[in-house]
Parts: sequence; C-alpha cells; structure tokens
Amino acid sequence: MQVNLLNLIVMKKSYIIFAAGIAMITSVNAYAQTDNTAKTEAAATARSKSDPDVKAEQFVAALNLTDAEKASQVKAIITTHLTAVRDWHNNHAYTLVPAGLNPITGKTFTKADCQFIIDSTIPKTVHEALMTGLRQYLNDDQVEVILDKYTIGKVAFTMNGYKSIVPNVTPAEETFVLTNLKQAREQAVDYKNVEEISTVFKIYKTKIEDYFNNNGRNWKVMYKTYVDQVLANKKAAGKDAPGAEKE
Repeated sequence: MQVNLLNLIVMKKSYIIFAAGIAMITSVNAYAQTDNTAKTEAAATARSKSDPDVKAEQFVAALNLTDAEKASQVKAIITTHLTAVRDWHNNHAYTLVPAGLNPITGKTFTKADCQFIIDSTIPKTVHEALMTGLRQYLNDDQVEVILDKYTIGKVAFTMNGYKSIVPNVTPAEETFVLTNLKQAREQAVDYKNVEEISTVFKIYKTKIEDYFNNNGRNWKVMYKTYVDQVLANKKAAGKDAPGAEKE
C-alpha cells in the first residue's frame, strides 16, 4: 500500500511537471504566434502605405472631386507614375554608380549619394506623363495640391522657415524663394522616399541662400540671429533649449 501510494505521488508529480511543460510550450507558441501576427500586420500596413494605388487614392481624396470619372483618371495617372518611380528605384541599385568623389565636398560618394544619382536617371518621359496627365484633368491649384501631397507640404513649410529667418522679406525675395521651392517640388516627385525628396530641396535651398548672399544679405548672420532668438525665447519661457535644426 505504501509502495502504491509512493508511486501515485511520483506519478502525480510527473504529471504536474509534464502539464507545466505543456503549458509553457503552449504559452511560448501562443506568444510567438501573436508576435508573428503583429509583425505581419505591421508589414502589411507598411506595404499598404507605400503601395502606389493606396497613395494615389489618398492624394486624389485631398481634391474632393465630385466627378467620379475624373477622379478615376487622375488616380490612374498618379498610380502609374508612383509605380514607375518605385520600380526604377528598386531595379537600379546604388552600386551601378562607380565609386568617386563628390565635386562639391571632395568626399567619397556615400551610398545615399549613389542611389540619388542613379534615381535621377529615370526617363524624363515618366515626369512628362505625370504632369501632362494632371494638367489635362486638373486646374493649376489642384495640380499644386497633388504635388504638395507627393512632397509632404515642403514648399509651405520651407517658405515659412525663410520668412521667419529673413527679416523684412521683400516681394522680389519672396518671389524668388517661392519660384525655386516650387521647382524643387516638381523635380522631387520623381524620387521614391523622403530622404531623396529632401536632397532635391537642399539643392534649391542652397541656390536660395546664395541668392540672399549675392543681394545684400548675409545668410549665416541671419540664421544665427534667428537661432539665438529662438533659444532666448525658450529660456525666457523656462523651457529647455535644444539646438535648433537648420532649415
């Protein structure tokens, strides 16, 4: 009887250990499954946000068009363009650009430099098809809305930055700045990501800042004065004053 009882106890403990092991395995598997599901959903969301058809629909929605046929045509034009830009970027690796020196900085081209260069060789017909198509169905203001969607509103954002930095902006200065920012915007739509879009704008911002320097302004002095004032205002308000980011 004592032996049977001992065996029963041993069997019970073994069962408890076995059950605990099963529970642990089940828990780990459930966690792994949940984690994989979350990763899959996150990946799907990321893909949907970058999908040309999804982006085109979002861009067109900003126009609030009442003509369904027109909206459909515009969406198709944008989808075609976004797809062409994406495919060109994905099918032309940065390694296609030979290693060399940046003639402006004297430094070796970075991976980002090389990718930008190869992406800039996309056929001009891709851009022409977009602009011709948009202007066929939309007025000038509506075209600007679409271009702003492509470039996440960089024209207005950067223009406001210059107005904050440059004291008493003249009409001639404002016209020059706005003209160049709009040129940057139209050129930037042919690049796949925000980093490359920002690079296009940087090219034109350099032109703008050179314009100020060549027409009686000193960009570095104006920018320093602006930053100093921002930091002083934050200090006076009792806030931390992190370094201001350059426009």
